[in-house]
Amino acid sequence: MYRPCHTVKPTLLAATLRRIVLLASALPLLAVAAPVNLNITAQPLASALNHLAEQSGLQIIYDGRIVEGKSSQAIRGAQEPQAALEQLLEGSGLTWRSTGAGSVVLEPRPANSGALEIGATTVNANPLGATTEGTGSYTTGVTNTATKLNLSLRETPQTVSVMTRQRIDDQALSTITEVLQQTPGVSVQSMGSERFNVYSRGYPISSYQIDGIKTTAEIQTQDVSQSLADMAIYDRVEVLRGASGLMNGAGDPSGTLNMVRKRPTSTFQGHVAGAVGSWNKYRGELDVSGPLTETGNVRGRFVSAYQQSDSFIDVYQQEKQVLYGVLEGDLSESDTLTAGISYQKDDPKGVFGGVGNPLFYSNGKQTSLSRSFNVASRDNTNQVDAYNLFATYRRQFNDDWALNVSGNYLYSKRDYQWVMGAVWSGFPNETTGAGLPLYTQQGNSRQDQAGLDARLEGAYEVLGRKHALVMGFNYTDSHTRTDTYRETGGLAGRTPFNIYTWNNTTGDPVFGAKFYDNDTDIRERGYYLATRLNITDKLNVILGSRVSDYDRHYSYVNADAARSVYDLDQSSRKHAVVTPYAGITYDLNEQHTLYASYATIFMPQSYRDRTGAMLDPREGDTFELGLKSAFYEGRVNTAIALYQINQDNLAVADGDSSVPGYPLETAYRAADGRTQGVDLEVTGEVLPDWNVMASYTYGRTEDEHHDPIQTIMPEHMAKLWSTYKLPGQLNNLTVGGGWNWQSRIHFSYSSWMFAQPVEAEQTAYSTFNLMARYDFTPDISATLNVNNVFDKKYLSSLDQTFNSGFYGDPRNVLLSTRWAF
Repeated sequence: MYRPCHTVKPTLLAATLRRIVLLASALPLLAVAAPVNLNITAQPLASALNHLAEQSGLQIIYDGRIVEGKSSQAIRGAQEPQAALEQLLEGSGLTWRSTGAGSVVLEPRPANSGALEIGATTVNANPLGATTEGTGSYTTGVTNTATKLNLSLRETPQTVSVMTRQRIDDQALSTITEVLQQTPGVSVQSMGSERFNVYSRGYPISSYQIDGIKTTAEIQTQDVSQSLADMAIYDRVEVLRGASGLMNGAGDPSGTLNMVRKRPTSTFQGHVAGAVGSWNKYRGELDVSGPLTETGNVRGRFVSAYQQSDSFIDVYQQEKQVLYGVLEGDLSESDTLTAGISYQKDDPKGVFGGVGNPLFYSNGKQTSLSRSFNVASRDNTNQVDAYNLFATYRRQFNDDWALNVSGNYLYSKRDYQWVMGAVWSGFPNETTGAGLPLYTQQGNSRQDQAGLDARLEGAYEVLGRKHALVMGFNYTDSHTRTDTYRETGGLAGRTPFNIYTWNNTTGDPVFGAKFYDNDTDIRERGYYLATRLNITDKLNVILGSRVSDYDRHYSYVNADAARSVYDLDQSSRKHAVVTPYAGITYDLNEQHTLYASYATIFMPQSYRDRTGAMLDPREGDTFELGLKSAFYEGRVNTAIALYQINQDNLAVADGDSSVPGYPLETAYRAADGRTQGVDLEVTGEVLPDWNVMASYTYGRTEDEHHDPIQTIMPEHMAKLWSTYKLPGQLNNLTVGGGWNWQSRIHFSYSSWMFAQPVEAEQTAYSTFNLMARYDFTPDISATLNVNNVFDKKYLSSLDQTFNSGFYGDPRNVLLSTRWAF
């Protein structure tokens, strides 16, 4: 069987191809190697060997089976690699022999005669770990987003896609929304210049995790600093598609996003990067990491990024700053503490709030405006400052058991001012351009949220077989307050808005009188347990359950007593909710695994019916059946999945009914929904130096009458991205390209202003992207990215709430350079 050959710098890999750990440059013969500073804790032998290779540069070759179940002692201080290796192997029944410059082979210590013939051994270990930085890979070896159990993609009985650091860098994806636009099975819908809805499998994703800790995403109040996250500080993004009630408790059966931060490295590394692109885009980045003490028991990392740009949209500008610092220290041989802080400031101008371009003329026809049209004033602002403090403590009790306690505190403040065409309050005349009023608003919001996850994880033995177990508790507490103010200078009355003559300029607005304020408090806590039962060598069963409490309170109060009819005071709570989980995997052979899973989730609602009673919580079940395969020791992963999601108690408007006592509050009724679909994905290095990420997804969501529920998310999506490093004399050049296609999106709108319902749509479309990277030296490179090569004009999003649409980016170019050290 063909196996790709790799040359990589030693990084935190769980193992490597044929269990080989490589160094960028080989050392002299081991017998004359100089001492090096080592910091290796007591741990399983396989990972200890990996750390030795990383810290010393020693190349180690071994069969993964001979180290299974073995552990090693701790090593600290300056030692020769030879002496350190002997200490790690002490009591393991293994020995080593040199094969040349800086390379050794591990063998069972012979009883009488004979040594293991490595060349004839098939290595089954996965060459990748969880960390993707420095691997050059489009896939990962370990993920725990689904169950908190550390499993490979093949071992996980749900659909998980991972956008690795290499994938992010190759396409120059600098924001989380750009990453998600390229992620299999995910659709990103704009709701303004700084607000986004993310959809998967027919429903919005509201569960954002940071390092596995759930955070609250207030989409409607636009306080979602997570959706503005810059990718400079992250190692990867893991996307679980389907219900995630085991780890998240409340939510939708769409999926979960887990943004995993970069961590300090045990060896010194860093890079400086700069970029310049279309619409005066400029970006700079600095990333430095390594040990801070001679023994390496304290490590640190610092990341900084700055970006500014204009836009293809008139008067819209972006500016942001990113700072990130993290320290990691070994308190003892068994205890590690990590703590850090990040800060991001976004300060855009010319923002268009929560709306886009008007979709309908007053005659009911769909508009076709210029991509550069902006309904907003050039003086509009939406400054967001986000601070994130976090810490993790890990205690390794022994080879099998460990305790992890992680905390996260996120504080964000937002100050905004809007003057813009109110696309939700009218429809422009196709001939004259008149018909929309001017809308003005000023406001600020503050959000603080705390999250905690504490878990005990390990392995236990029953009937002679070893099984995995994780049990834990997590908690989130979020408070958001928004205050808004109305314009009192009469600006709207004296400034007509016309889509044909609008120049994004108005007089100075005068804000003073308070308009309204709203408060949202959300508190969640849950206890979870999951175990992976190793029934046979081929059959594994995962069973889990969670017990959750959820409390939410929302208030909306108008400052004007005459508008008190709009006031709202809503609470929703649900306690002791059980969300079970079950999965089964069966290995057909060394490459292919059949799986099936059942996952649940729930979401309390604040909607009321025509009697005034609160609707019961939404409940979602995901049934999934599939085939996963791993090739070349896990460097290529494929997946085929069939799924069905059943959603109960979906809130839909109950005709024209209102809630008793609240004539302006729409009454809702409970409906049922069902989504059926298929996911296909191929990710990894399919041939030497050829990386691919390809996917096709289909999903249709219907109600109990078989009518579609969700039509602004495409039913079909296909995404392809690939890079190839040329061979021979051209091996300094890497070329790549991608293709994104999606099916039609649309929605219908009824109004007394139109004789019949009108429809907005975007037909199926494709976009193409290209890239080329040239390595001047092993450490200096330049990359050119060209997006939307054929300059396709298309609506990337349709917003039913405000009858507005958003155009995708025209053709654009980005040239970036990078110096690694």
